Amino acid sequence: MVIYGIALLGACTLSGLLVGKLLGSLFGIEANVGGIGIAMLLLMYFSNSNSYFKIGDISEKGITFWSLIYIPIIVAMAAKQNVIGALDGGWMAVVAGFFVVAISFLCIPLITNIKKQ
Repeated sequence: MVIYGIALLGACTLSGLLVGKLLGSLFGIEANVGGIGIAMLLLMYFSNSNSYFKIGDISEKGITFWSLIYIPIIVAMAAKQNVIGALDGGWMAVVAGFFVVAISFLCIPLITNIKKQ
């Protein structure tokens, strides 16, 4: 049933947000630090782990559906927040973001060559 996918998504989201809030308070920041990323990691772990869930094919399809829908939406939301924050932060944040993306693109050939060997 698809409801198991929604339950797993909700549990991972709530636990990720809780851990992110605790990390923020640990670092002295009044914000959620990485809660959505933690929730995504938990969702990927539990949805790919067959030992925790003894469920049927329909339930497994529901969990797969919600895990596939959740990750792109959260990545898009985080990207939008990062762009707005960078534009509000001034040109230094935009230039730093440009250099990080350029360096990441330059590292792609290195990573692909490592996998071939």
